[in-house]
Amino acid sequence: MKIFKYSRWLIAFIIVGLVAAMIVNIQRYQVEKNNMSVEMAIDYEGLVQLAQMEGIPIDTMLQKAKDAGITSLAVYETTFKKFNENGKASATAGSEILQKYHNGSLIDPNWRQLVDAGVIQGADVYVTGNDKQTFVELKEDLLRRLGHDRVQSLQVGKEEVLALKVNYEQFLKMNLGMPTDEMKLVNAAGFYVIARPSNYSDVSKDDVDAVFKRLDGINISDIIFSGDQTLGSPTQLDATVDYFKTRGITLGMIEHTTQLQFYKQDGLMELAQALDYKAARVYSIPKDEQPKLKIATAVERWANTDEERNIRIDLMRIYEKPEGNMSLLATNLKYFSDTRDLLQRSGFTLGKAGTFENYNASNILRMIMMLGVAAAIVLYLRLILPAFKEKQQYLLFAVLSICFIVPLAMGHGASVRTLTALASANLFPALAVIWLLDQIRGIRLAENSSMLKIIGTGVAALFVTGILSFVGAAYVSGILADVQYLLEVNIFRGIKLTFILPIILVSIAFLRRYNIFDGSTDSTESIMAQVKKILNTPVYIKSLMAFFFAVIVIIVFIGRSGHTEGMPVPGIELKFRAFLEQLLYARPRSKELLIGHPAFMLAVLAFYRKWPTIIFFVLVVFATIGQGSLVETFAHMRTPFMMSFDRGVGGIVLGAGLGIIAMLVVHGWQRLFSSKRRNISEHE
Repeated sequence: MKIFKYSRWLIAFIIVGLVAAMIVNIQRYQVEKNNMSVEMAIDYEGLVQLAQMEGIPIDTMLQKAKDAGITSLAVYETTFKKFNENGKASATAGSEILQKYHNGSLIDPNWRQLVDAGVIQGADVYVTGNDKQTFVELKEDLLRRLGHDRVQSLQVGKEEVLALKVNYEQFLKMNLGMPTDEMKLVNAAGFYVIARPSNYSDVSKDDVDAVFKRLDGINISDIIFSGDQTLGSPTQLDATVDYFKTRGITLGMIEHTTQLQFYKQDGLMELAQALDYKAARVYSIPKDEQPKLKIATAVERWANTDEERNIRIDLMRIYEKPEGNMSLLATNLKYFSDTRDLLQRSGFTLGKAGTFENYNASNILRMIMMLGVAAAIVLYLRLILPAFKEKQQYLLFAVLSICFIVPLAMGHGASVRTLTALASANLFPALAVIWLLDQIRGIRLAENSSMLKIIGTGVAALFVTGILSFVGAAYVSGILADVQYLLEVNIFRGIKLTFILPIILVSIAFLRRYNIFDGSTDSTESIMAQVKKILNTPVYIKSLMAFFFAVIVIIVFIGRSGHTEGMPVPGIELKFRAFLEQLLYARPRSKELLIGHPAFMLAVLAFYRKWPTIIFFVLVVFATIGQGSLVETFAHMRTPFMMSFDRGVGGIVLGAGLGIIAMLVVHGWQRLFSSKRRNISEHE
């Protein structure tokens, strides 16, 4: 039997790297624990709408919302749609004025005089104001957005009117600056303001200055930009940065609908970087989805979102239909208060959105981890290449170490960190499974081992293998740990590869150790010889059916990963997930709980019962899926470290339980089948 030796010096480097990784992960844990303040926010306009629908004063509505847990109100730039509703200003198309003139309904002599003089143009828009402050702010912003050549001031009697050369329909939707009156009202009611300004076309520094001047004296917690650009982009971002820093404002970054990184806004990443990532992730339940959710489901969504994805600004929406026998007002107040209560029970505090400190792990610790990754690469090659000599191993280790460490030392280590994290995510789960294979190859099996012993061995082996895989998880988390990954400005590249590569790595090692045709634990044939034998095997219809089934499984397996494929999840699985989310702090991943870990337990049964090696091989492959998924969980850096750890442990515990059930079912089926076969033999 071939003996594959585990080099002590390589293992020593891996252990030292693990110590460095754990130091970084402890630091990361502290950074995450210090960021537990959540801002419960809702649009000011949403509360105005709710007050109107329920027929209560806006002041009363604001107080009830505050009592229910809302901390901040989002205030958007004003539009003429809003002005038409609150009556503070009005816009009239020139064509409408001319029509009234001709049908005799235009009775104001001042307007009729302007029509007679040919001043009124049908294609223009005419703006009047009923509130002095509103009109001053409106005129200021119109001049900025349209320019002086498109804005003309007219005197109609004692009233100033603005004549605009603009399309009427587009004008009604145009952003027209932050409304001072609304922001002051929000502050007076005891809320923070979340400002939602938009950018200007061909923006100037004066435009940026004007926006922040409008915000003078307003208690602002965050700014979340509206539209597809940040204020000042692309030429005046420095001015925006200066105002953010001077006023201590947090940047709100809206999570993308795919739940991966952020809604695309020009200048957002540059602004976040310039602010040293004093930014908070923002989430809002999609407008078309919320009406389909029961209050309890939506409340649970907020808790899970804040815990799992580091969301710190919960931008809520009102329910527009009551639930059950409650009134619409009671429905929404229950929604707010239940969310507040669950967040507080989950360990969050309510107030201004928390932000991560500008954390960046020590480069010295990262270099030590790089040495561990280099050692893991050499160790894997040593375990599959018997002719890989000691001197060659030293040389390769030295070359890899230099390639990993030098870029990091020169301050250009981003790509190297990604590469070594990818290597860790694939190598360590593979090494964990390979180590187990090497341990069991030397075991002498007792005849008729009891199921209790097999189950105990399976559980112990799964936990030990899981611990070894957690080494890879520590490396992945430690290598990537910095504020950019925690905030998800940067993401781990190669998620889908981590679902496949560990399987390939383990398969190569398996074929080095086992002959899948004769069942021996000492493969005398090369890997290529076994592959050729597989390719030369006659194909039966049932083999083709099994192959196509395997292809479908692989497609679903890969397609279900990530955020963008859109592979549907069965309803029964969604219900099962919801049950686990209620039961556990962190729901285990399906690939571990339902596939990998039960397959691991069955692989132990297959080994003890001396099933055909090809079946053992297939089960080992599926077991590798679970170990790879366990490590890959930690590549989602926005999820807190302890939640990922709890998710992995929960998957092992529950997966072992399901595996035990699967073992007992198979054992019972085998006994039943053997009993029937004996009865048939006796009757013959």
